[in-house]
Amino acid sequence: MQTNGYQKRVMEIYQYISDHLYFNRPDIEIKGERFNSAILLSLVTALQKGKELIIGEPGLGKTTSAEFVSALIYQLPLGAIWGSEVSGHPEQTEEKIIGRPDLGKLNRGEEDVVWTNFSQTPVKIVDEINRLPETKQSMILDGMDRGNWEYLNEMIINEEYCLFATANYQDGGTSTIIAPLMDRFDVMVESRYPGANLSFLIGKGKRKEQILRHPAYERELHRVFKSKVSYSKKMVKMEEVCNRFGEHVREAAGVNPLNREDRERIRTEMEGLEMDLDASAFSRMLLAECSFCERYGQKRVVESCEEGCHYTGYLCHDIKNCASNRLPMSMKQYARALAWLLEDSKIDVEHVKAIVPYTLAHRIQWKEGILSQKERSKRDDPVPIFLAKEAVKAVSQRYREQSEHLKDALAAGSKIFQGEAVEPLEGDHPLYVEIKKDLHARKV
Repeated sequence: MQTNGYQKRVMEIYQYISDHLYFNRPDIEIKGERFNSAILLSLVTALQKGKELIIGEPGLGKTTSAEFVSALIYQLPLGAIWGSEVSGHPEQTEEKIIGRPDLGKLNRGEEDVVWTNFSQTPVKIVDEINRLPETKQSMILDGMDRGNWEYLNEMIINEEYCLFATANYQDGGTSTIIAPLMDRFDVMVESRYPGANLSFLIGKGKRKEQILRHPAYERELHRVFKSKVSYSKKMVKMEEVCNRFGEHVREAAGVNPLNREDRERIRTEMEGLEMDLDASAFSRMLLAECSFCERYGQKRVVESCEEGCHYTGYLCHDIKNCASNRLPMSMKQYARALAWLLEDSKIDVEHVKAIVPYTLAHRIQWKEGILSQKERSKRDDPVPIFLAKEAVKAVSQRYREQSEHLKDALAAGSKIFQGEAVEPLEGDHPLYVEIKKDLHARKV
């Protein structure tokens, strides 16, 4: 894979955050390399224009980890990021999140919108999103999904943006995050306690995050966002300020932030990576188990599996809902980024297995029996991520046992699609049934 050396720069940013800004322990291993999942996935989210949900106990760095990553990947001073964050609370309004009428023009009979910093900035952080009541969570659905922010009869479109949301564990002041909003997050990760020794060191010595502050540039960015020029012109001016701030960080901290051209080149390099056969077959196997139902055609949250089903030993029997089409998109997007970061020429099954628990954990609704059976298991992860990792282990075992036959079945299905006279292969897994359904649908 031909690269421009960006992997080294991104890893230097990772190391700087890990060493100076966000004390942590490595908790994920990918092909012999150990990382902290909160920093790693936040870096990928920022690079891939993704959406990430960061969960954890209060005061363990959920919001600050996203802020540090965003400051170095998008060259935004911390003050500008703080000034654009949205807080989740029951009194939150559309006017505080998206925009409000220009009252001066409204008095003259003109309709114009004053957009919030949140809707304009490429880095969007929603702090304590589960303190937004369920009825108000829908306010950010379209903007979060497509980057389209609408108010009155006007709209702005973010061409480049990423979104981070934080959530404390359930307490008396939190609401359930609605399923459509939850499904829009590409990944969910926990910001974890770093241990007593590292925690003791926090706050000791000079505060390194001050390097990511610059009051003059922060005020200049605030003026840009409040100016009356078009949104596209604001973005050009914003990038000019960000580049100057990036130069300041480079000189003060010795770490090299990324400008917009860098980010676009990185995305272009990532897009050139394809899945190998095993990564593709394993992904399809997992997706089949997360969506298949022999009796009802597919998983539906309103329908329950029958006892004695032939497929009792598969994930489809343990879960209530059907995987959405966003799941494979998130899997490929983040596995591609991991392959790029490790300088591999293709996305292989190890990249996929490493990322799937974080793309799956918040999307699966487990049956009560599974939850009660496994929630007291000895573990290091919160229950949703732990169960997703256990699911990946189970599917991985089945894939090891059936991989060659499964790849042959997929190859045979492809040949039949192309008009060759080949019989579909039989097998004891939902994916074989899915292949036959696809072939039948083509004939009808």
